[in-house]
Amino acid sequence: MPAALTSTTTSRRQFLTLLGISAAAVSCGTATAGGGSGSGSGGQVTTLKYQGNVGSVTLPELAADLGYLGDVKLEWIGNTISGPQDIQSAATGQIHFGGAFNGAVVKLASSKAPITSVISYYGSDQHSYSGYYVLEDSPIRTARDLIGKKVGMNTLGAHAQAMLEIYLKRNGVSKADAAKVESLVVPPVNTEQVLRQKQIEVAVLGGVLRDKALAAGGIRPLFTDFELLGPFSAGSYVMTKRFVKENPDTVRTFVTGVAKAIEWSRTTPHEQVIARMTDIVTKRGRNEDTATLKYWRSYGVAETGGRISDKEFQVWLDWLAERGDIKAGQLKATDLYTNEFNGYGKG
Repeated sequence: MPAALTSTTTSRRQFLTLLGISAAAVSCGTATAGGGSGSGSGGQVTTLKYQGNVGSVTLPELAADLGYLGDVKLEWIGNTISGPQDIQSAATGQIHFGGAFNGAVVKLASSKAPITSVISYYGSDQHSYSGYYVLEDSPIRTARDLIGKKVGMNTLGAHAQAMLEIYLKRNGVSKADAAKVESLVVPPVNTEQVLRQKQIEVAVLGGVLRDKALAAGGIRPLFTDFELLGPFSAGSYVMTKRFVKENPDTVRTFVTGVAKAIEWSRTTPHEQVIARMTDIVTKRGRNEDTATLKYWRSYGVAETGGRISDKEFQVWLDWLAERGDIKAGQLKATDLYTNEFNGYGKG
């Protein structure tokens, strides 16, 4: 198997192990980033450590550049390609906030990690969605054609795998046959290439990487998450409950600033948003290619200002319970998030 690909079994085991480590670390009080990093006069943390994404601009980065974070500063400590890894880092205190698919948030919370979601940051709409792409001449046309095939995605146990399983179930593929569809971890920047080299039969592509691949031609969609579920917010930023309790003003400034950035990206002419993002990537000096930014369309957040609703967690609570990953009724949607610190549109 090529080094770029990671099997379903190995990655799932690592993912569950990391969840256990995260929960244990937090319960033992090892959340090191929770205090002391750039504390303001009121004793609250005002410099937030975070992980970014190569060649793209996260909503907090956009909010900071627009001046929406006030005296709250961001400290980039590196990049991630995995939502589960990002929120695990937040839970263990390596960073102050992390973002992931809401199903991954549910999984981490079910492991007793004391985290809470504070704002949605990505989702699916007619412009921003994840598609499951095959080569133009691929014989794969239906859900059953996926049996025995390889599907490349950024991480397991998260958004991409959830959508795949929902698609298979809705199209009558039994659990036994669905288990024969092999999900593989492929870094997003390599996914298109791995598909074209026929190391996988299906590639999960989203955002600028999707549109760049489509512009090159030779691929077609099998289905998209937007076709499956319509517009929805799919992921949220989380913080530890301890950090939120000890730094309420910082959290309010951060969440409200991100909410403003969401709405700025919706209401500002598309070309201006891309120009701003390009400027941000250029200024930060991380030796990144800005060419893909021209394909940016939307963050895909469904609700105004990124406010979270029960339905955005309930669908994944049900999905994970059906898979046997959590117990039915173990958690309630209202246990998993708060809109208390989102001041967008208030007052």
